Amino acid sequence: MRSFDAGDGGLEFRRIDGNHKNQKSYSMKTLKFLFIFVLCLEAISVGAQINLKDKLKNKTTNRADNKVDQGIDKGLNAVEDGVKDLFKKKNKTEGDQPEGEDQSTPQDERQSGKSPQLQSYSKFDFLPGEKVIFYDDFTQDAVGDFPALYNTNGSAEVVTTNLYPGNWMKYSTRGCIWTDKLLTLPDNYTLEFDVIPIAGDEGRMAGWSFRLMKCINQKSWDGGAVPGHAGFNFGIEYFGRPYYRAYNNKLDGEFWDQKGFNDDEKTYEKLDQKYHISVWVQKTRVRIYQNETKIFDVPRAFPDPSVKMDRIRFEEDAAMISNIRIAVGAPDTRNKLMTEGKLVTYGIYFDVNKDVVKPESYGTLKDIAAVLNEVPDVNVKILGHTDADGQDAANLDLSKRRAASVKAELAKSFGVNADRLVTDGMGESQPVAPNDTPVNKALNRRVEFIKL
Repeated sequence: MRSFDAGDGGLEFRRIDGNHKNQKSYSMKTLKFLFIFVLCLEAISVGAQINLKDKLKNKTTNRADNKVDQGIDKGLNAVEDGVKDLFKKKNKTEGDQPEGEDQSTPQDERQSGKSPQLQSYSKFDFLPGEKVIFYDDFTQDAVGDFPALYNTNGSAEVVTTNLYPGNWMKYSTRGCIWTDKLLTLPDNYTLEFDVIPIAGDEGRMAGWSFRLMKCINQKSWDGGAVPGHAGFNFGIEYFGRPYYRAYNNKLDGEFWDQKGFNDDEKTYEKLDQKYHISVWVQKTRVRIYQNETKIFDVPRAFPDPSVKMDRIRFEEDAAMISNIRIAVGAPDTRNKLMTEGKLVTYGIYFDVNKDVVKPESYGTLKDIAAVLNEVPDVNVKILGHTDADGQDAANLDLSKRRAASVKAELAKSFGVNADRLVTDGMGESQPVAPNDTPVNKALNRRVEFIKL
């Protein structure tokens, strides 16, 4: 449970311990077991002609060292163990989680160390763009170096972590880190990245901030609370609450500003937990998703469509960032698959060297399944492809396993008849781009659906 106190111009965040409530629940369950135990002892006392009920009363205040009392000792211990076993069994039934947690929420799964399941994203309607135009997972950077595609007025370095695979850009600064090269973005595009809030200089979660902006200084950074010509700022406060701010410094000669918060505590981020952020831009509209949940939907985030954003940057306090991906073009699933006979998708995600479909793939799989279920007489081949990193044989095997995982999810989660789907993998043998940059490697990592 959380509590917020206003004072001294700020908010204080603290946790209220729930042990008192748990102890009360534990005592009630113990009394129930003792009551049942007394009834059993009364039945036994008929044959033994020993008033074990009275013995039990005395036993609770002063255990005597005799043969009958030793039996009661064992009985009391059994009752206590039974209460403990009850909690263990209940925990096991509910997924080895602490009592009282709602097992239906992916947030609880993340806190317990489990990965969210695909079905937990059943309301996730995000569809990533069709073509990747920017990608960085920092694999081209040496651990300990500043990432090559960025600039900064503070500091950052590439790191690895024992909790999550891959390379991460770690920063803890009051400055910012921005894309050195300007981006060319159309009216409609999607932007995604993974983020882990970490402790800052004060030893606690510091919060973090992401900005999509139209810069003024192309070779440097823009300062101020509303930098550049215009922008959209999304971030997390030090106690976990998400916020946004959209602004335009020159809209009809006047400053335009819009901001908001998400006060649902289920959306609050927590220290050292990984979150997948998805940004969907459609002309003036911006939608923000955190994992499976849409937390902001701003119809006029960019009120002047002629002002195109051209830079992303991360700023304020402390976080680790990876898998930054910008893609353009709305998927045309039906036409590609049914008319052209081939659909290439970049919206089905896997961790590095893994074949388990990540839950943020739900929107893409749902879109494909809808087409397949409407034309039940069409058979499809699913082909997996990888980039050229690693051994050829390992990549070939990985691509086959990934294709098989996609088939399994389409059948299990979306009701597609598995008999209509065949799978294969091509490994790195059919690249669509040179394996020389993060963007080109991302283009080669893909899943194809071919109409048979």
